[in-house]
Amino acid sequence: MSTTPAFPLRLAVALEGTGWHPASWREPVARPRELFTAGYWADLVAEAERGLLDFVTFEDGLGLQSSHHGELDGRTDQVRGRLDAVLTASRVAPLTRHIGLVPTVIATHTEPFHISKAIATLDYVSNGRAGLRVQISARPHEADHFGRRTFPPINLDELRTPAGQERVTDLFDEAADYVEVVRRLWDSWEDDAEIRDVATGRFVDRDKLHYIDFEGRHFSVKGPSITPRPPQGQPLVTALAHQTVPYRLVARQADVGYVTPHDAEQARAIVAEIRAERETAGRTGELPYVFGDLVVFLDDDQAAAEDRRARLDALAGEPYTSDARIFTGTPAQLADVLQELAAEGLSGFRLRPAVAGHDLPAITRGLVPELQRRGVFRTAYEADTLRGLLGLPRPANRYAAATA
Repeated sequence: MSTTPAFPLRLAVALEGTGWHPASWREPVARPRELFTAGYWADLVAEAERGLLDFVTFEDGLGLQSSHHGELDGRTDQVRGRLDAVLTASRVAPLTRHIGLVPTVIATHTEPFHISKAIATLDYVSNGRAGLRVQISARPHEADHFGRRTFPPINLDELRTPAGQERVTDLFDEAADYVEVVRRLWDSWEDDAEIRDVATGRFVDRDKLHYIDFEGRHFSVKGPSITPRPPQGQPLVTALAHQTVPYRLVARQADVGYVTPHDAEQARAIVAEIRAERETAGRTGELPYVFGDLVVFLDDDQAAAEDRRARLDALAGEPYTSDARIFTGTPAQLADVLQELAAEGLSGFRLRPAVAGHDLPAITRGLVPELQRRGVFRTAYEADTLRGLLGLPRPANRYAAATA
């Protein structure tokens, strides 16, 4: 099998605090005092855009960060607290021109009407560069923030039981309905619904606003939205998936899925499973983009990267672990890994910088030039919208088609 994909690699970066390693805030380049300022995030996204990356994602959550799979750990030696991802993306949007902006939203406790409006607004603010990363929450303390529902405590072992899997399946089914409602609301205004005719006094053509009339087990939403159809028509929907149930969500509702293969064989199996889930759902046409997630410690010398990781682990008091593959080495070595995984069907990669202030510039100034030398990454932005960058068409409006 060829190790060079027949298409350019897609690259995204996942932004999380001062970096994905819990001790990253203690590095001299980390800027922890600026973590809750707009300028800090603007600088990170500007660096990503200098590297011609397709998009950045912004992590978010409804509970404080934790080293123990989201359960409260009581640690005070790691970054705790975060800014709202959608608002951060909206603040950064006017300072950038090409890169996509994809904040995380928690489907379990937020209303799809509010999120559809927020992401549509981000699409307007960014001139067509918005997306969202949909996520679920099964944690009791996060449910307690809202008081509308309760979740019993559950640990990783219980999640693997039939009862735990049923609970997870229900949350992902809810997320699938959530995305469906959001997508319908984006379409509830036809593209030419706004007439803006001063002479006749008609601003809106009422016949081109549509009720979505969604009825499901989790939501009953009438619509229409109060925000006109976004510039992209449908901003990008993305989701992280580790197993069959979330793979199903990616297959049925996402434009991009993030997956966590640790080798080429796993990458091949995951792509095949997502393809099978899509066929089961009766969705024909192109497979969603499947991006591999990797945490990266990048240095010009492999020993330097390994030493830096070991030093950070010592500061944290324990070895760093992740759901994703952890890469420690040089840009050329990482380029080899990405090409090997891409040959198994991955469309691109979402890299998680271990230390944002160090590893993000190593991606944009080390890895990107290496991929460009190999002819597998762009040398200039070729589109002004996120769908355009990924080669995705602007979809037709489902309600306009029905009316016609």
